[in-house]
Amino acid sequence: MDSIDTKRLYDSNGNDGAFSGCAVLFLGSSSPAHNLLSLYKDEQGKFSLFKVIKLTLIDSVGGLEGYEILKLHDADPFLGVELKFMAMPPCQRFLESYACGSLAQFLSQHASRLLTLPDGVVMETQLKAGIHTLDQSLQDVEMCLEHIRQSQPVRLRDDEVTQLEQQLQNSFGPPSQPPQELPRNCFLFQKRVFDDRPLASADQQRFAAHVGRDWKRVGRALQKNCHALKGPAIDNLAYEYEREGLYEQAYQLLGRFIQSEGRSAKLSRLISALEETKLTSMAEIMLGIQPRD
Repeated sequence: MDSIDTKRLYDSNGNDGAFSGCAVLFLGSSSPAHNLLSLYKDEQGKFSLFKVIKLTLIDSVGGLEGYEILKLHDADPFLGVELKFMAMPPCQRFLESYACGSLAQFLSQHASRLLTLPDGVVMETQLKAGIHTLDQSLQDVEMCLEHIRQSQPVRLRDDEVTQLEQQLQNSFGPPSQPPQELPRNCFLFQKRVFDDRPLASADQQRFAAHVGRDWKRVGRALQKNCHALKGPAIDNLAYEYEREGLYEQAYQLLGRFIQSEGRSAKLSRLISALEETKLTSMAEIMLGIQPRD
């Protein structure tokens, strides 16, 4: 990207406070089923879409200062976002982000997350300042800045935008409290607190009766912090107790873990291994949690 000669964009005191201008960012979607303009016209979808736009601008400009949204309007098939820049640096950062494709990437990321758009939906953008379509001259950033400066705002911020800004600010709510420290000898599973304890023979039996063919996967997770299960130990157990079947193989695995780790062979370590291997229902069985309807 060309370097920018900014001398004439600053006032005689070297400040950029004299810089102000407008640009209109047009936003669209490649999917007719996920039309941004239709979403904006929907009262429930309007706020989510505004949040997407605001977060995209924050990421692109690098903050909240030096610009504002004046109006959102129908520019069928696009949604028009009229922007006012009160200083040159944020305007320059906006242009650079737009030119390199970062803005479109931020838009796509936030839209996918907040609007639950399916994979493959491409965000479409266009940028204008007055009668000039800036997409055609992005390689000349200085000229784009000049077009934006010549396009002066003709209105104050729309009341609807003011309301959306306030709603967005309120949605963040008060600062979240730091998580409370867990009591000693307790652990967390599915946001519930459980007492921790050493594994017992009853746990061995329950584990062996329900884990089935997944016992080796759990063993691989346990072996990361258990020397007795390192190397070929798990495969050796599988071979040694193959004739006795899956129950005995799983029973011997947990027995080896308990024998090696002693009182450090805690229930929390087994639940953590089950979570790591995506065996959530097995973890619920070990904790005696009733199945949900």
